[in-house]
Amino acid sequence: MKSPTRPIAIYHEHPDWFRPLFAELDHRGTPYVRIDARHHQYDVASKDGQYALFFNRMSPSAYLRGNGQGIFFTLHYLAHLEELGVRVINGLRAFTIETSKALQLSLLESLGLPYPRARVINHPSEAAAAAKCLRFPVVVKPNIGGSGAGVMRFDRPDELEQAAGEGRLNLGIDHTALVQEFIPARGGYITRVEVLGYKYLYAIQVFLSGEGFNLCPADICQTAGGVELRRAACPVDAPKTGLRVDGYTPPAEVIAAVERIMVAAGIEVGGVEYVVDDRDSRLLYYDINALSNFVADAPRVIGFDPYARLADYLEQEAR
Repeated sequence: MKSPTRPIAIYHEHPDWFRPLFAELDHRGTPYVRIDARHHQYDVASKDGQYALFFNRMSPSAYLRGNGQGIFFTLHYLAHLEELGVRVINGLRAFTIETSKALQLSLLESLGLPYPRARVINHPSEAAAAAKCLRFPVVVKPNIGGSGAGVMRFDRPDELEQAAGEGRLNLGIDHTALVQEFIPARGGYITRVEVLGYKYLYAIQVFLSGEGFNLCPADICQTAGGVELRRAACPVDAPKTGLRVDGYTPPAEVIAAVERIMVAAGIEVGGVEYVVDDRDSRLLYYDINALSNFVADAPRVIGFDPYARLADYLEQEAR
């Protein structure tokens, strides 16, 4: 496959998550440049199409690493690039959906797909009233999140009211949050379905530890059989989470629903997570991700290297 003549731009914030992709592109001799989203500038008068392709890998959890300024800057930068006609993967619409759990639920509602019941609030004082129409337990989720950051669970209304009164609720950097029903996962796992080019790539079942809400698949350190995985796609200092993972093929109707979600969201490369409610057997979609850290040691878990397929896709789109 012939490489593009102009470089592929890979715009990212985390210094370690995308090393496998860079290694794959280096191996192929594919021209690319890394753009650091933490410290960047652009000229609004620029008309130069210097990149064959712009691949947005900005993380909504950047604020957890002191790089929150990159989140809002990225929205402006993507709009600028698209106005110039630059080919962008996971562009403005995708990143807008990625950085708003409220918009994710609105999207699911528009598609007629099931999700955990929720209310959107913009002040902690609204939390208790928002939860009155919900089934407890509930969680309060910052609208802009990542890796389960800031999510709090409440088993009773008085616990939620007390936390709000004491100023313990975290509404995140845009001061918006979901008050949402907590879903007990049937079988003790959630399922994450990944897409590439809007099409199904693979799925994994993530077995929950019960210790928190961090379900990032790249941070998983065991298969369901207990075999330790290499963590090439993880930050070198990432703590082990104790989660387990197995490859899985979802029902055809789920794959079709996930592909619909991604087309509607403009997310070419990403993942959708769903859970089966152990109380009533309902399948509920609850998270839409434009930033995919592919599962660690993928050949062992899913039988192939997704980074090779991602590189194929980038080269194809760059031409």
